[in-house]
Amino acid sequence: MPKQVLPLTKTQLEKLAPKEKEFKISDGGGLFIRVKPTGTMDWRFIYTNPITKKRQSMSFGVYPTVSLTRARNKRDEARELISDNIDPKAHKEEKQRQTLDDKLTTFKSVMDDWIIVKGSKVSSDHATDIKRSLEIHVLPDLADRPIKEITNREVIEILKPLAAKGSLEMVKRVCQRINEVMTFAVNTGLLEHNSFAGIRHAFDNPKPQNLPTIEITKLPDLLSDINRASIKTITRCLIEWQLHTMVRPSEAAGARWDEIDFDKEIWVIPEHRMKRGENGEHRVPLTPQTLSLLGYLKPISGHREFLFPADRNPKNHTHPSTANMALKRMGYHKKLVAHGLRSIASTTLNEQGFDPEIIETCLSHLDSNTVRRAYNRGDYLERRRKIMAWWSQHIEDAARGSIMISTSSKTLRIVNN
Repeated sequence: MPKQVLPLTKTQLEKLAPKEKEFKISDGGGLFIRVKPTGTMDWRFIYTNPITKKRQSMSFGVYPTVSLTRARNKRDEARELISDNIDPKAHKEEKQRQTLDDKLTTFKSVMDDWIIVKGSKVSSDHATDIKRSLEIHVLPDLADRPIKEITNREVIEILKPLAAKGSLEMVKRVCQRINEVMTFAVNTGLLEHNSFAGIRHAFDNPKPQNLPTIEITKLPDLLSDINRASIKTITRCLIEWQLHTMVRPSEAAGARWDEIDFDKEIWVIPEHRMKRGENGEHRVPLTPQTLSLLGYLKPISGHREFLFPADRNPKNHTHPSTANMALKRMGYHKKLVAHGLRSIASTTLNEQGFDPEIIETCLSHLDSNTVRRAYNRGDYLERRRKIMAWWSQHIEDAARGSIMISTSSKTLRIVNN
C-alpha cells in the first residue's frame, strides 16, 4: 500500500528552515516544496510526460510569492493538461514564447518596421508626415497593443472624435496608413489576413478641395507683395525658387547643392526625395533666372549642405511649410498656399498652348495610364528646357518694377516693363 502523503499546511511552510543539504516535502499529486541551503523555497511539479512517458519536473515559482493555494491550482491545471495528452511544461513554454511574441509585435513595433520600408519609397518629409499622423491619432491608444488583437471596432472608436471635428481628410489618411501597417503585418507573417482593408468606409468621404491658389492674372500682384514683404532672404529665395522650378514645397525646401549640375544646367532631385518613388529621379532644367538665384545664394549657403538652410539649425534644411507660412503672413491665408504656385504655372502654360504632356512632366506628375507609363521612360528634358525658360521669363516680365533675386542678369536689380 503506497505511503499516504498529508497535504502541507500554511503553518508548516512558515516553520520550514534550511538545512545543510537541499530537501523536498510533498504536498501530494506530484507537487513538492523544495528548500535550498540558501533558504530559497520553490515549488516543483513532478509528472510523467504524456508523450514521451518519461519523468519530468517543472517549476511553479518561488514561495511565498507563489502561495500554497496558487501552487495547488497550478498543479491541478497541469494535471488537467496531462489528461488531455498535453505536456504542461511545453505548454507553459509556448505561452511564454507567445507572450514574448506579442510584446515584439505591438502596433508600434510593427509600425516602426513598416515606416523603414515605406521610407525607402517616399520622401523623408512624407515619411515623417506619415509617422507623425499615426503618433498623434493612433499610438496613444494602440502603441502597446499586440497587433493581432486590435479590432476594427476599436480603431473606429479611436477615430470617431477626429471625424466628429470634421477632419475627414485626415481620417482617410490615417485609415489608409493603418491599413498599410496591417498589410505589412500580413506580408511578414505576423497576421493571417488584413481585416482593415475597408475600414475607411465606416466614415464619410471628405469633400474634394482644391488647394488655394490665385488667378494667373494676379501673378504681378503676388510678385509685388513678395517684394514688399518683411521676410528673411532665404525664405524669399525659396519662394522664387519654387515658383520658377514648379516643384513641390518639400522638394524645394530640401534642395541640396550636390544635386545641382552647373555644367549641364540641371537640378537632379533623387528618387527618394520625390513624392512617388516609382517615377524615379526628377531632372529640372535650370534657366538663366534660376542660375542667377543660385549665384546669389552661393555666398550665403554654398558652404553648407542645403540651398535653403534652417534658421535655427543651418545643418538642416528649412521646413517645407516655410514658404507657405510666409505667404500666409503676407495676407494670402486661404487664398494661396505654396503648393498653389504649381497651379499658377500649370494654368499659365496650358493657356499658352504648350504640350500638356510636357507640362505634366515639368510638374513630375505620374501618367494616369499605368501601361503607357510603364513604356514611356522619357522625361523630355530638352523640350522642357524651352518651357521652363519661357516660364522664368514670364515671371520676370510679370514683376513689373519689383525687385527680383531671380533675374536673368547675375545681379539684383529692379525689373522694369
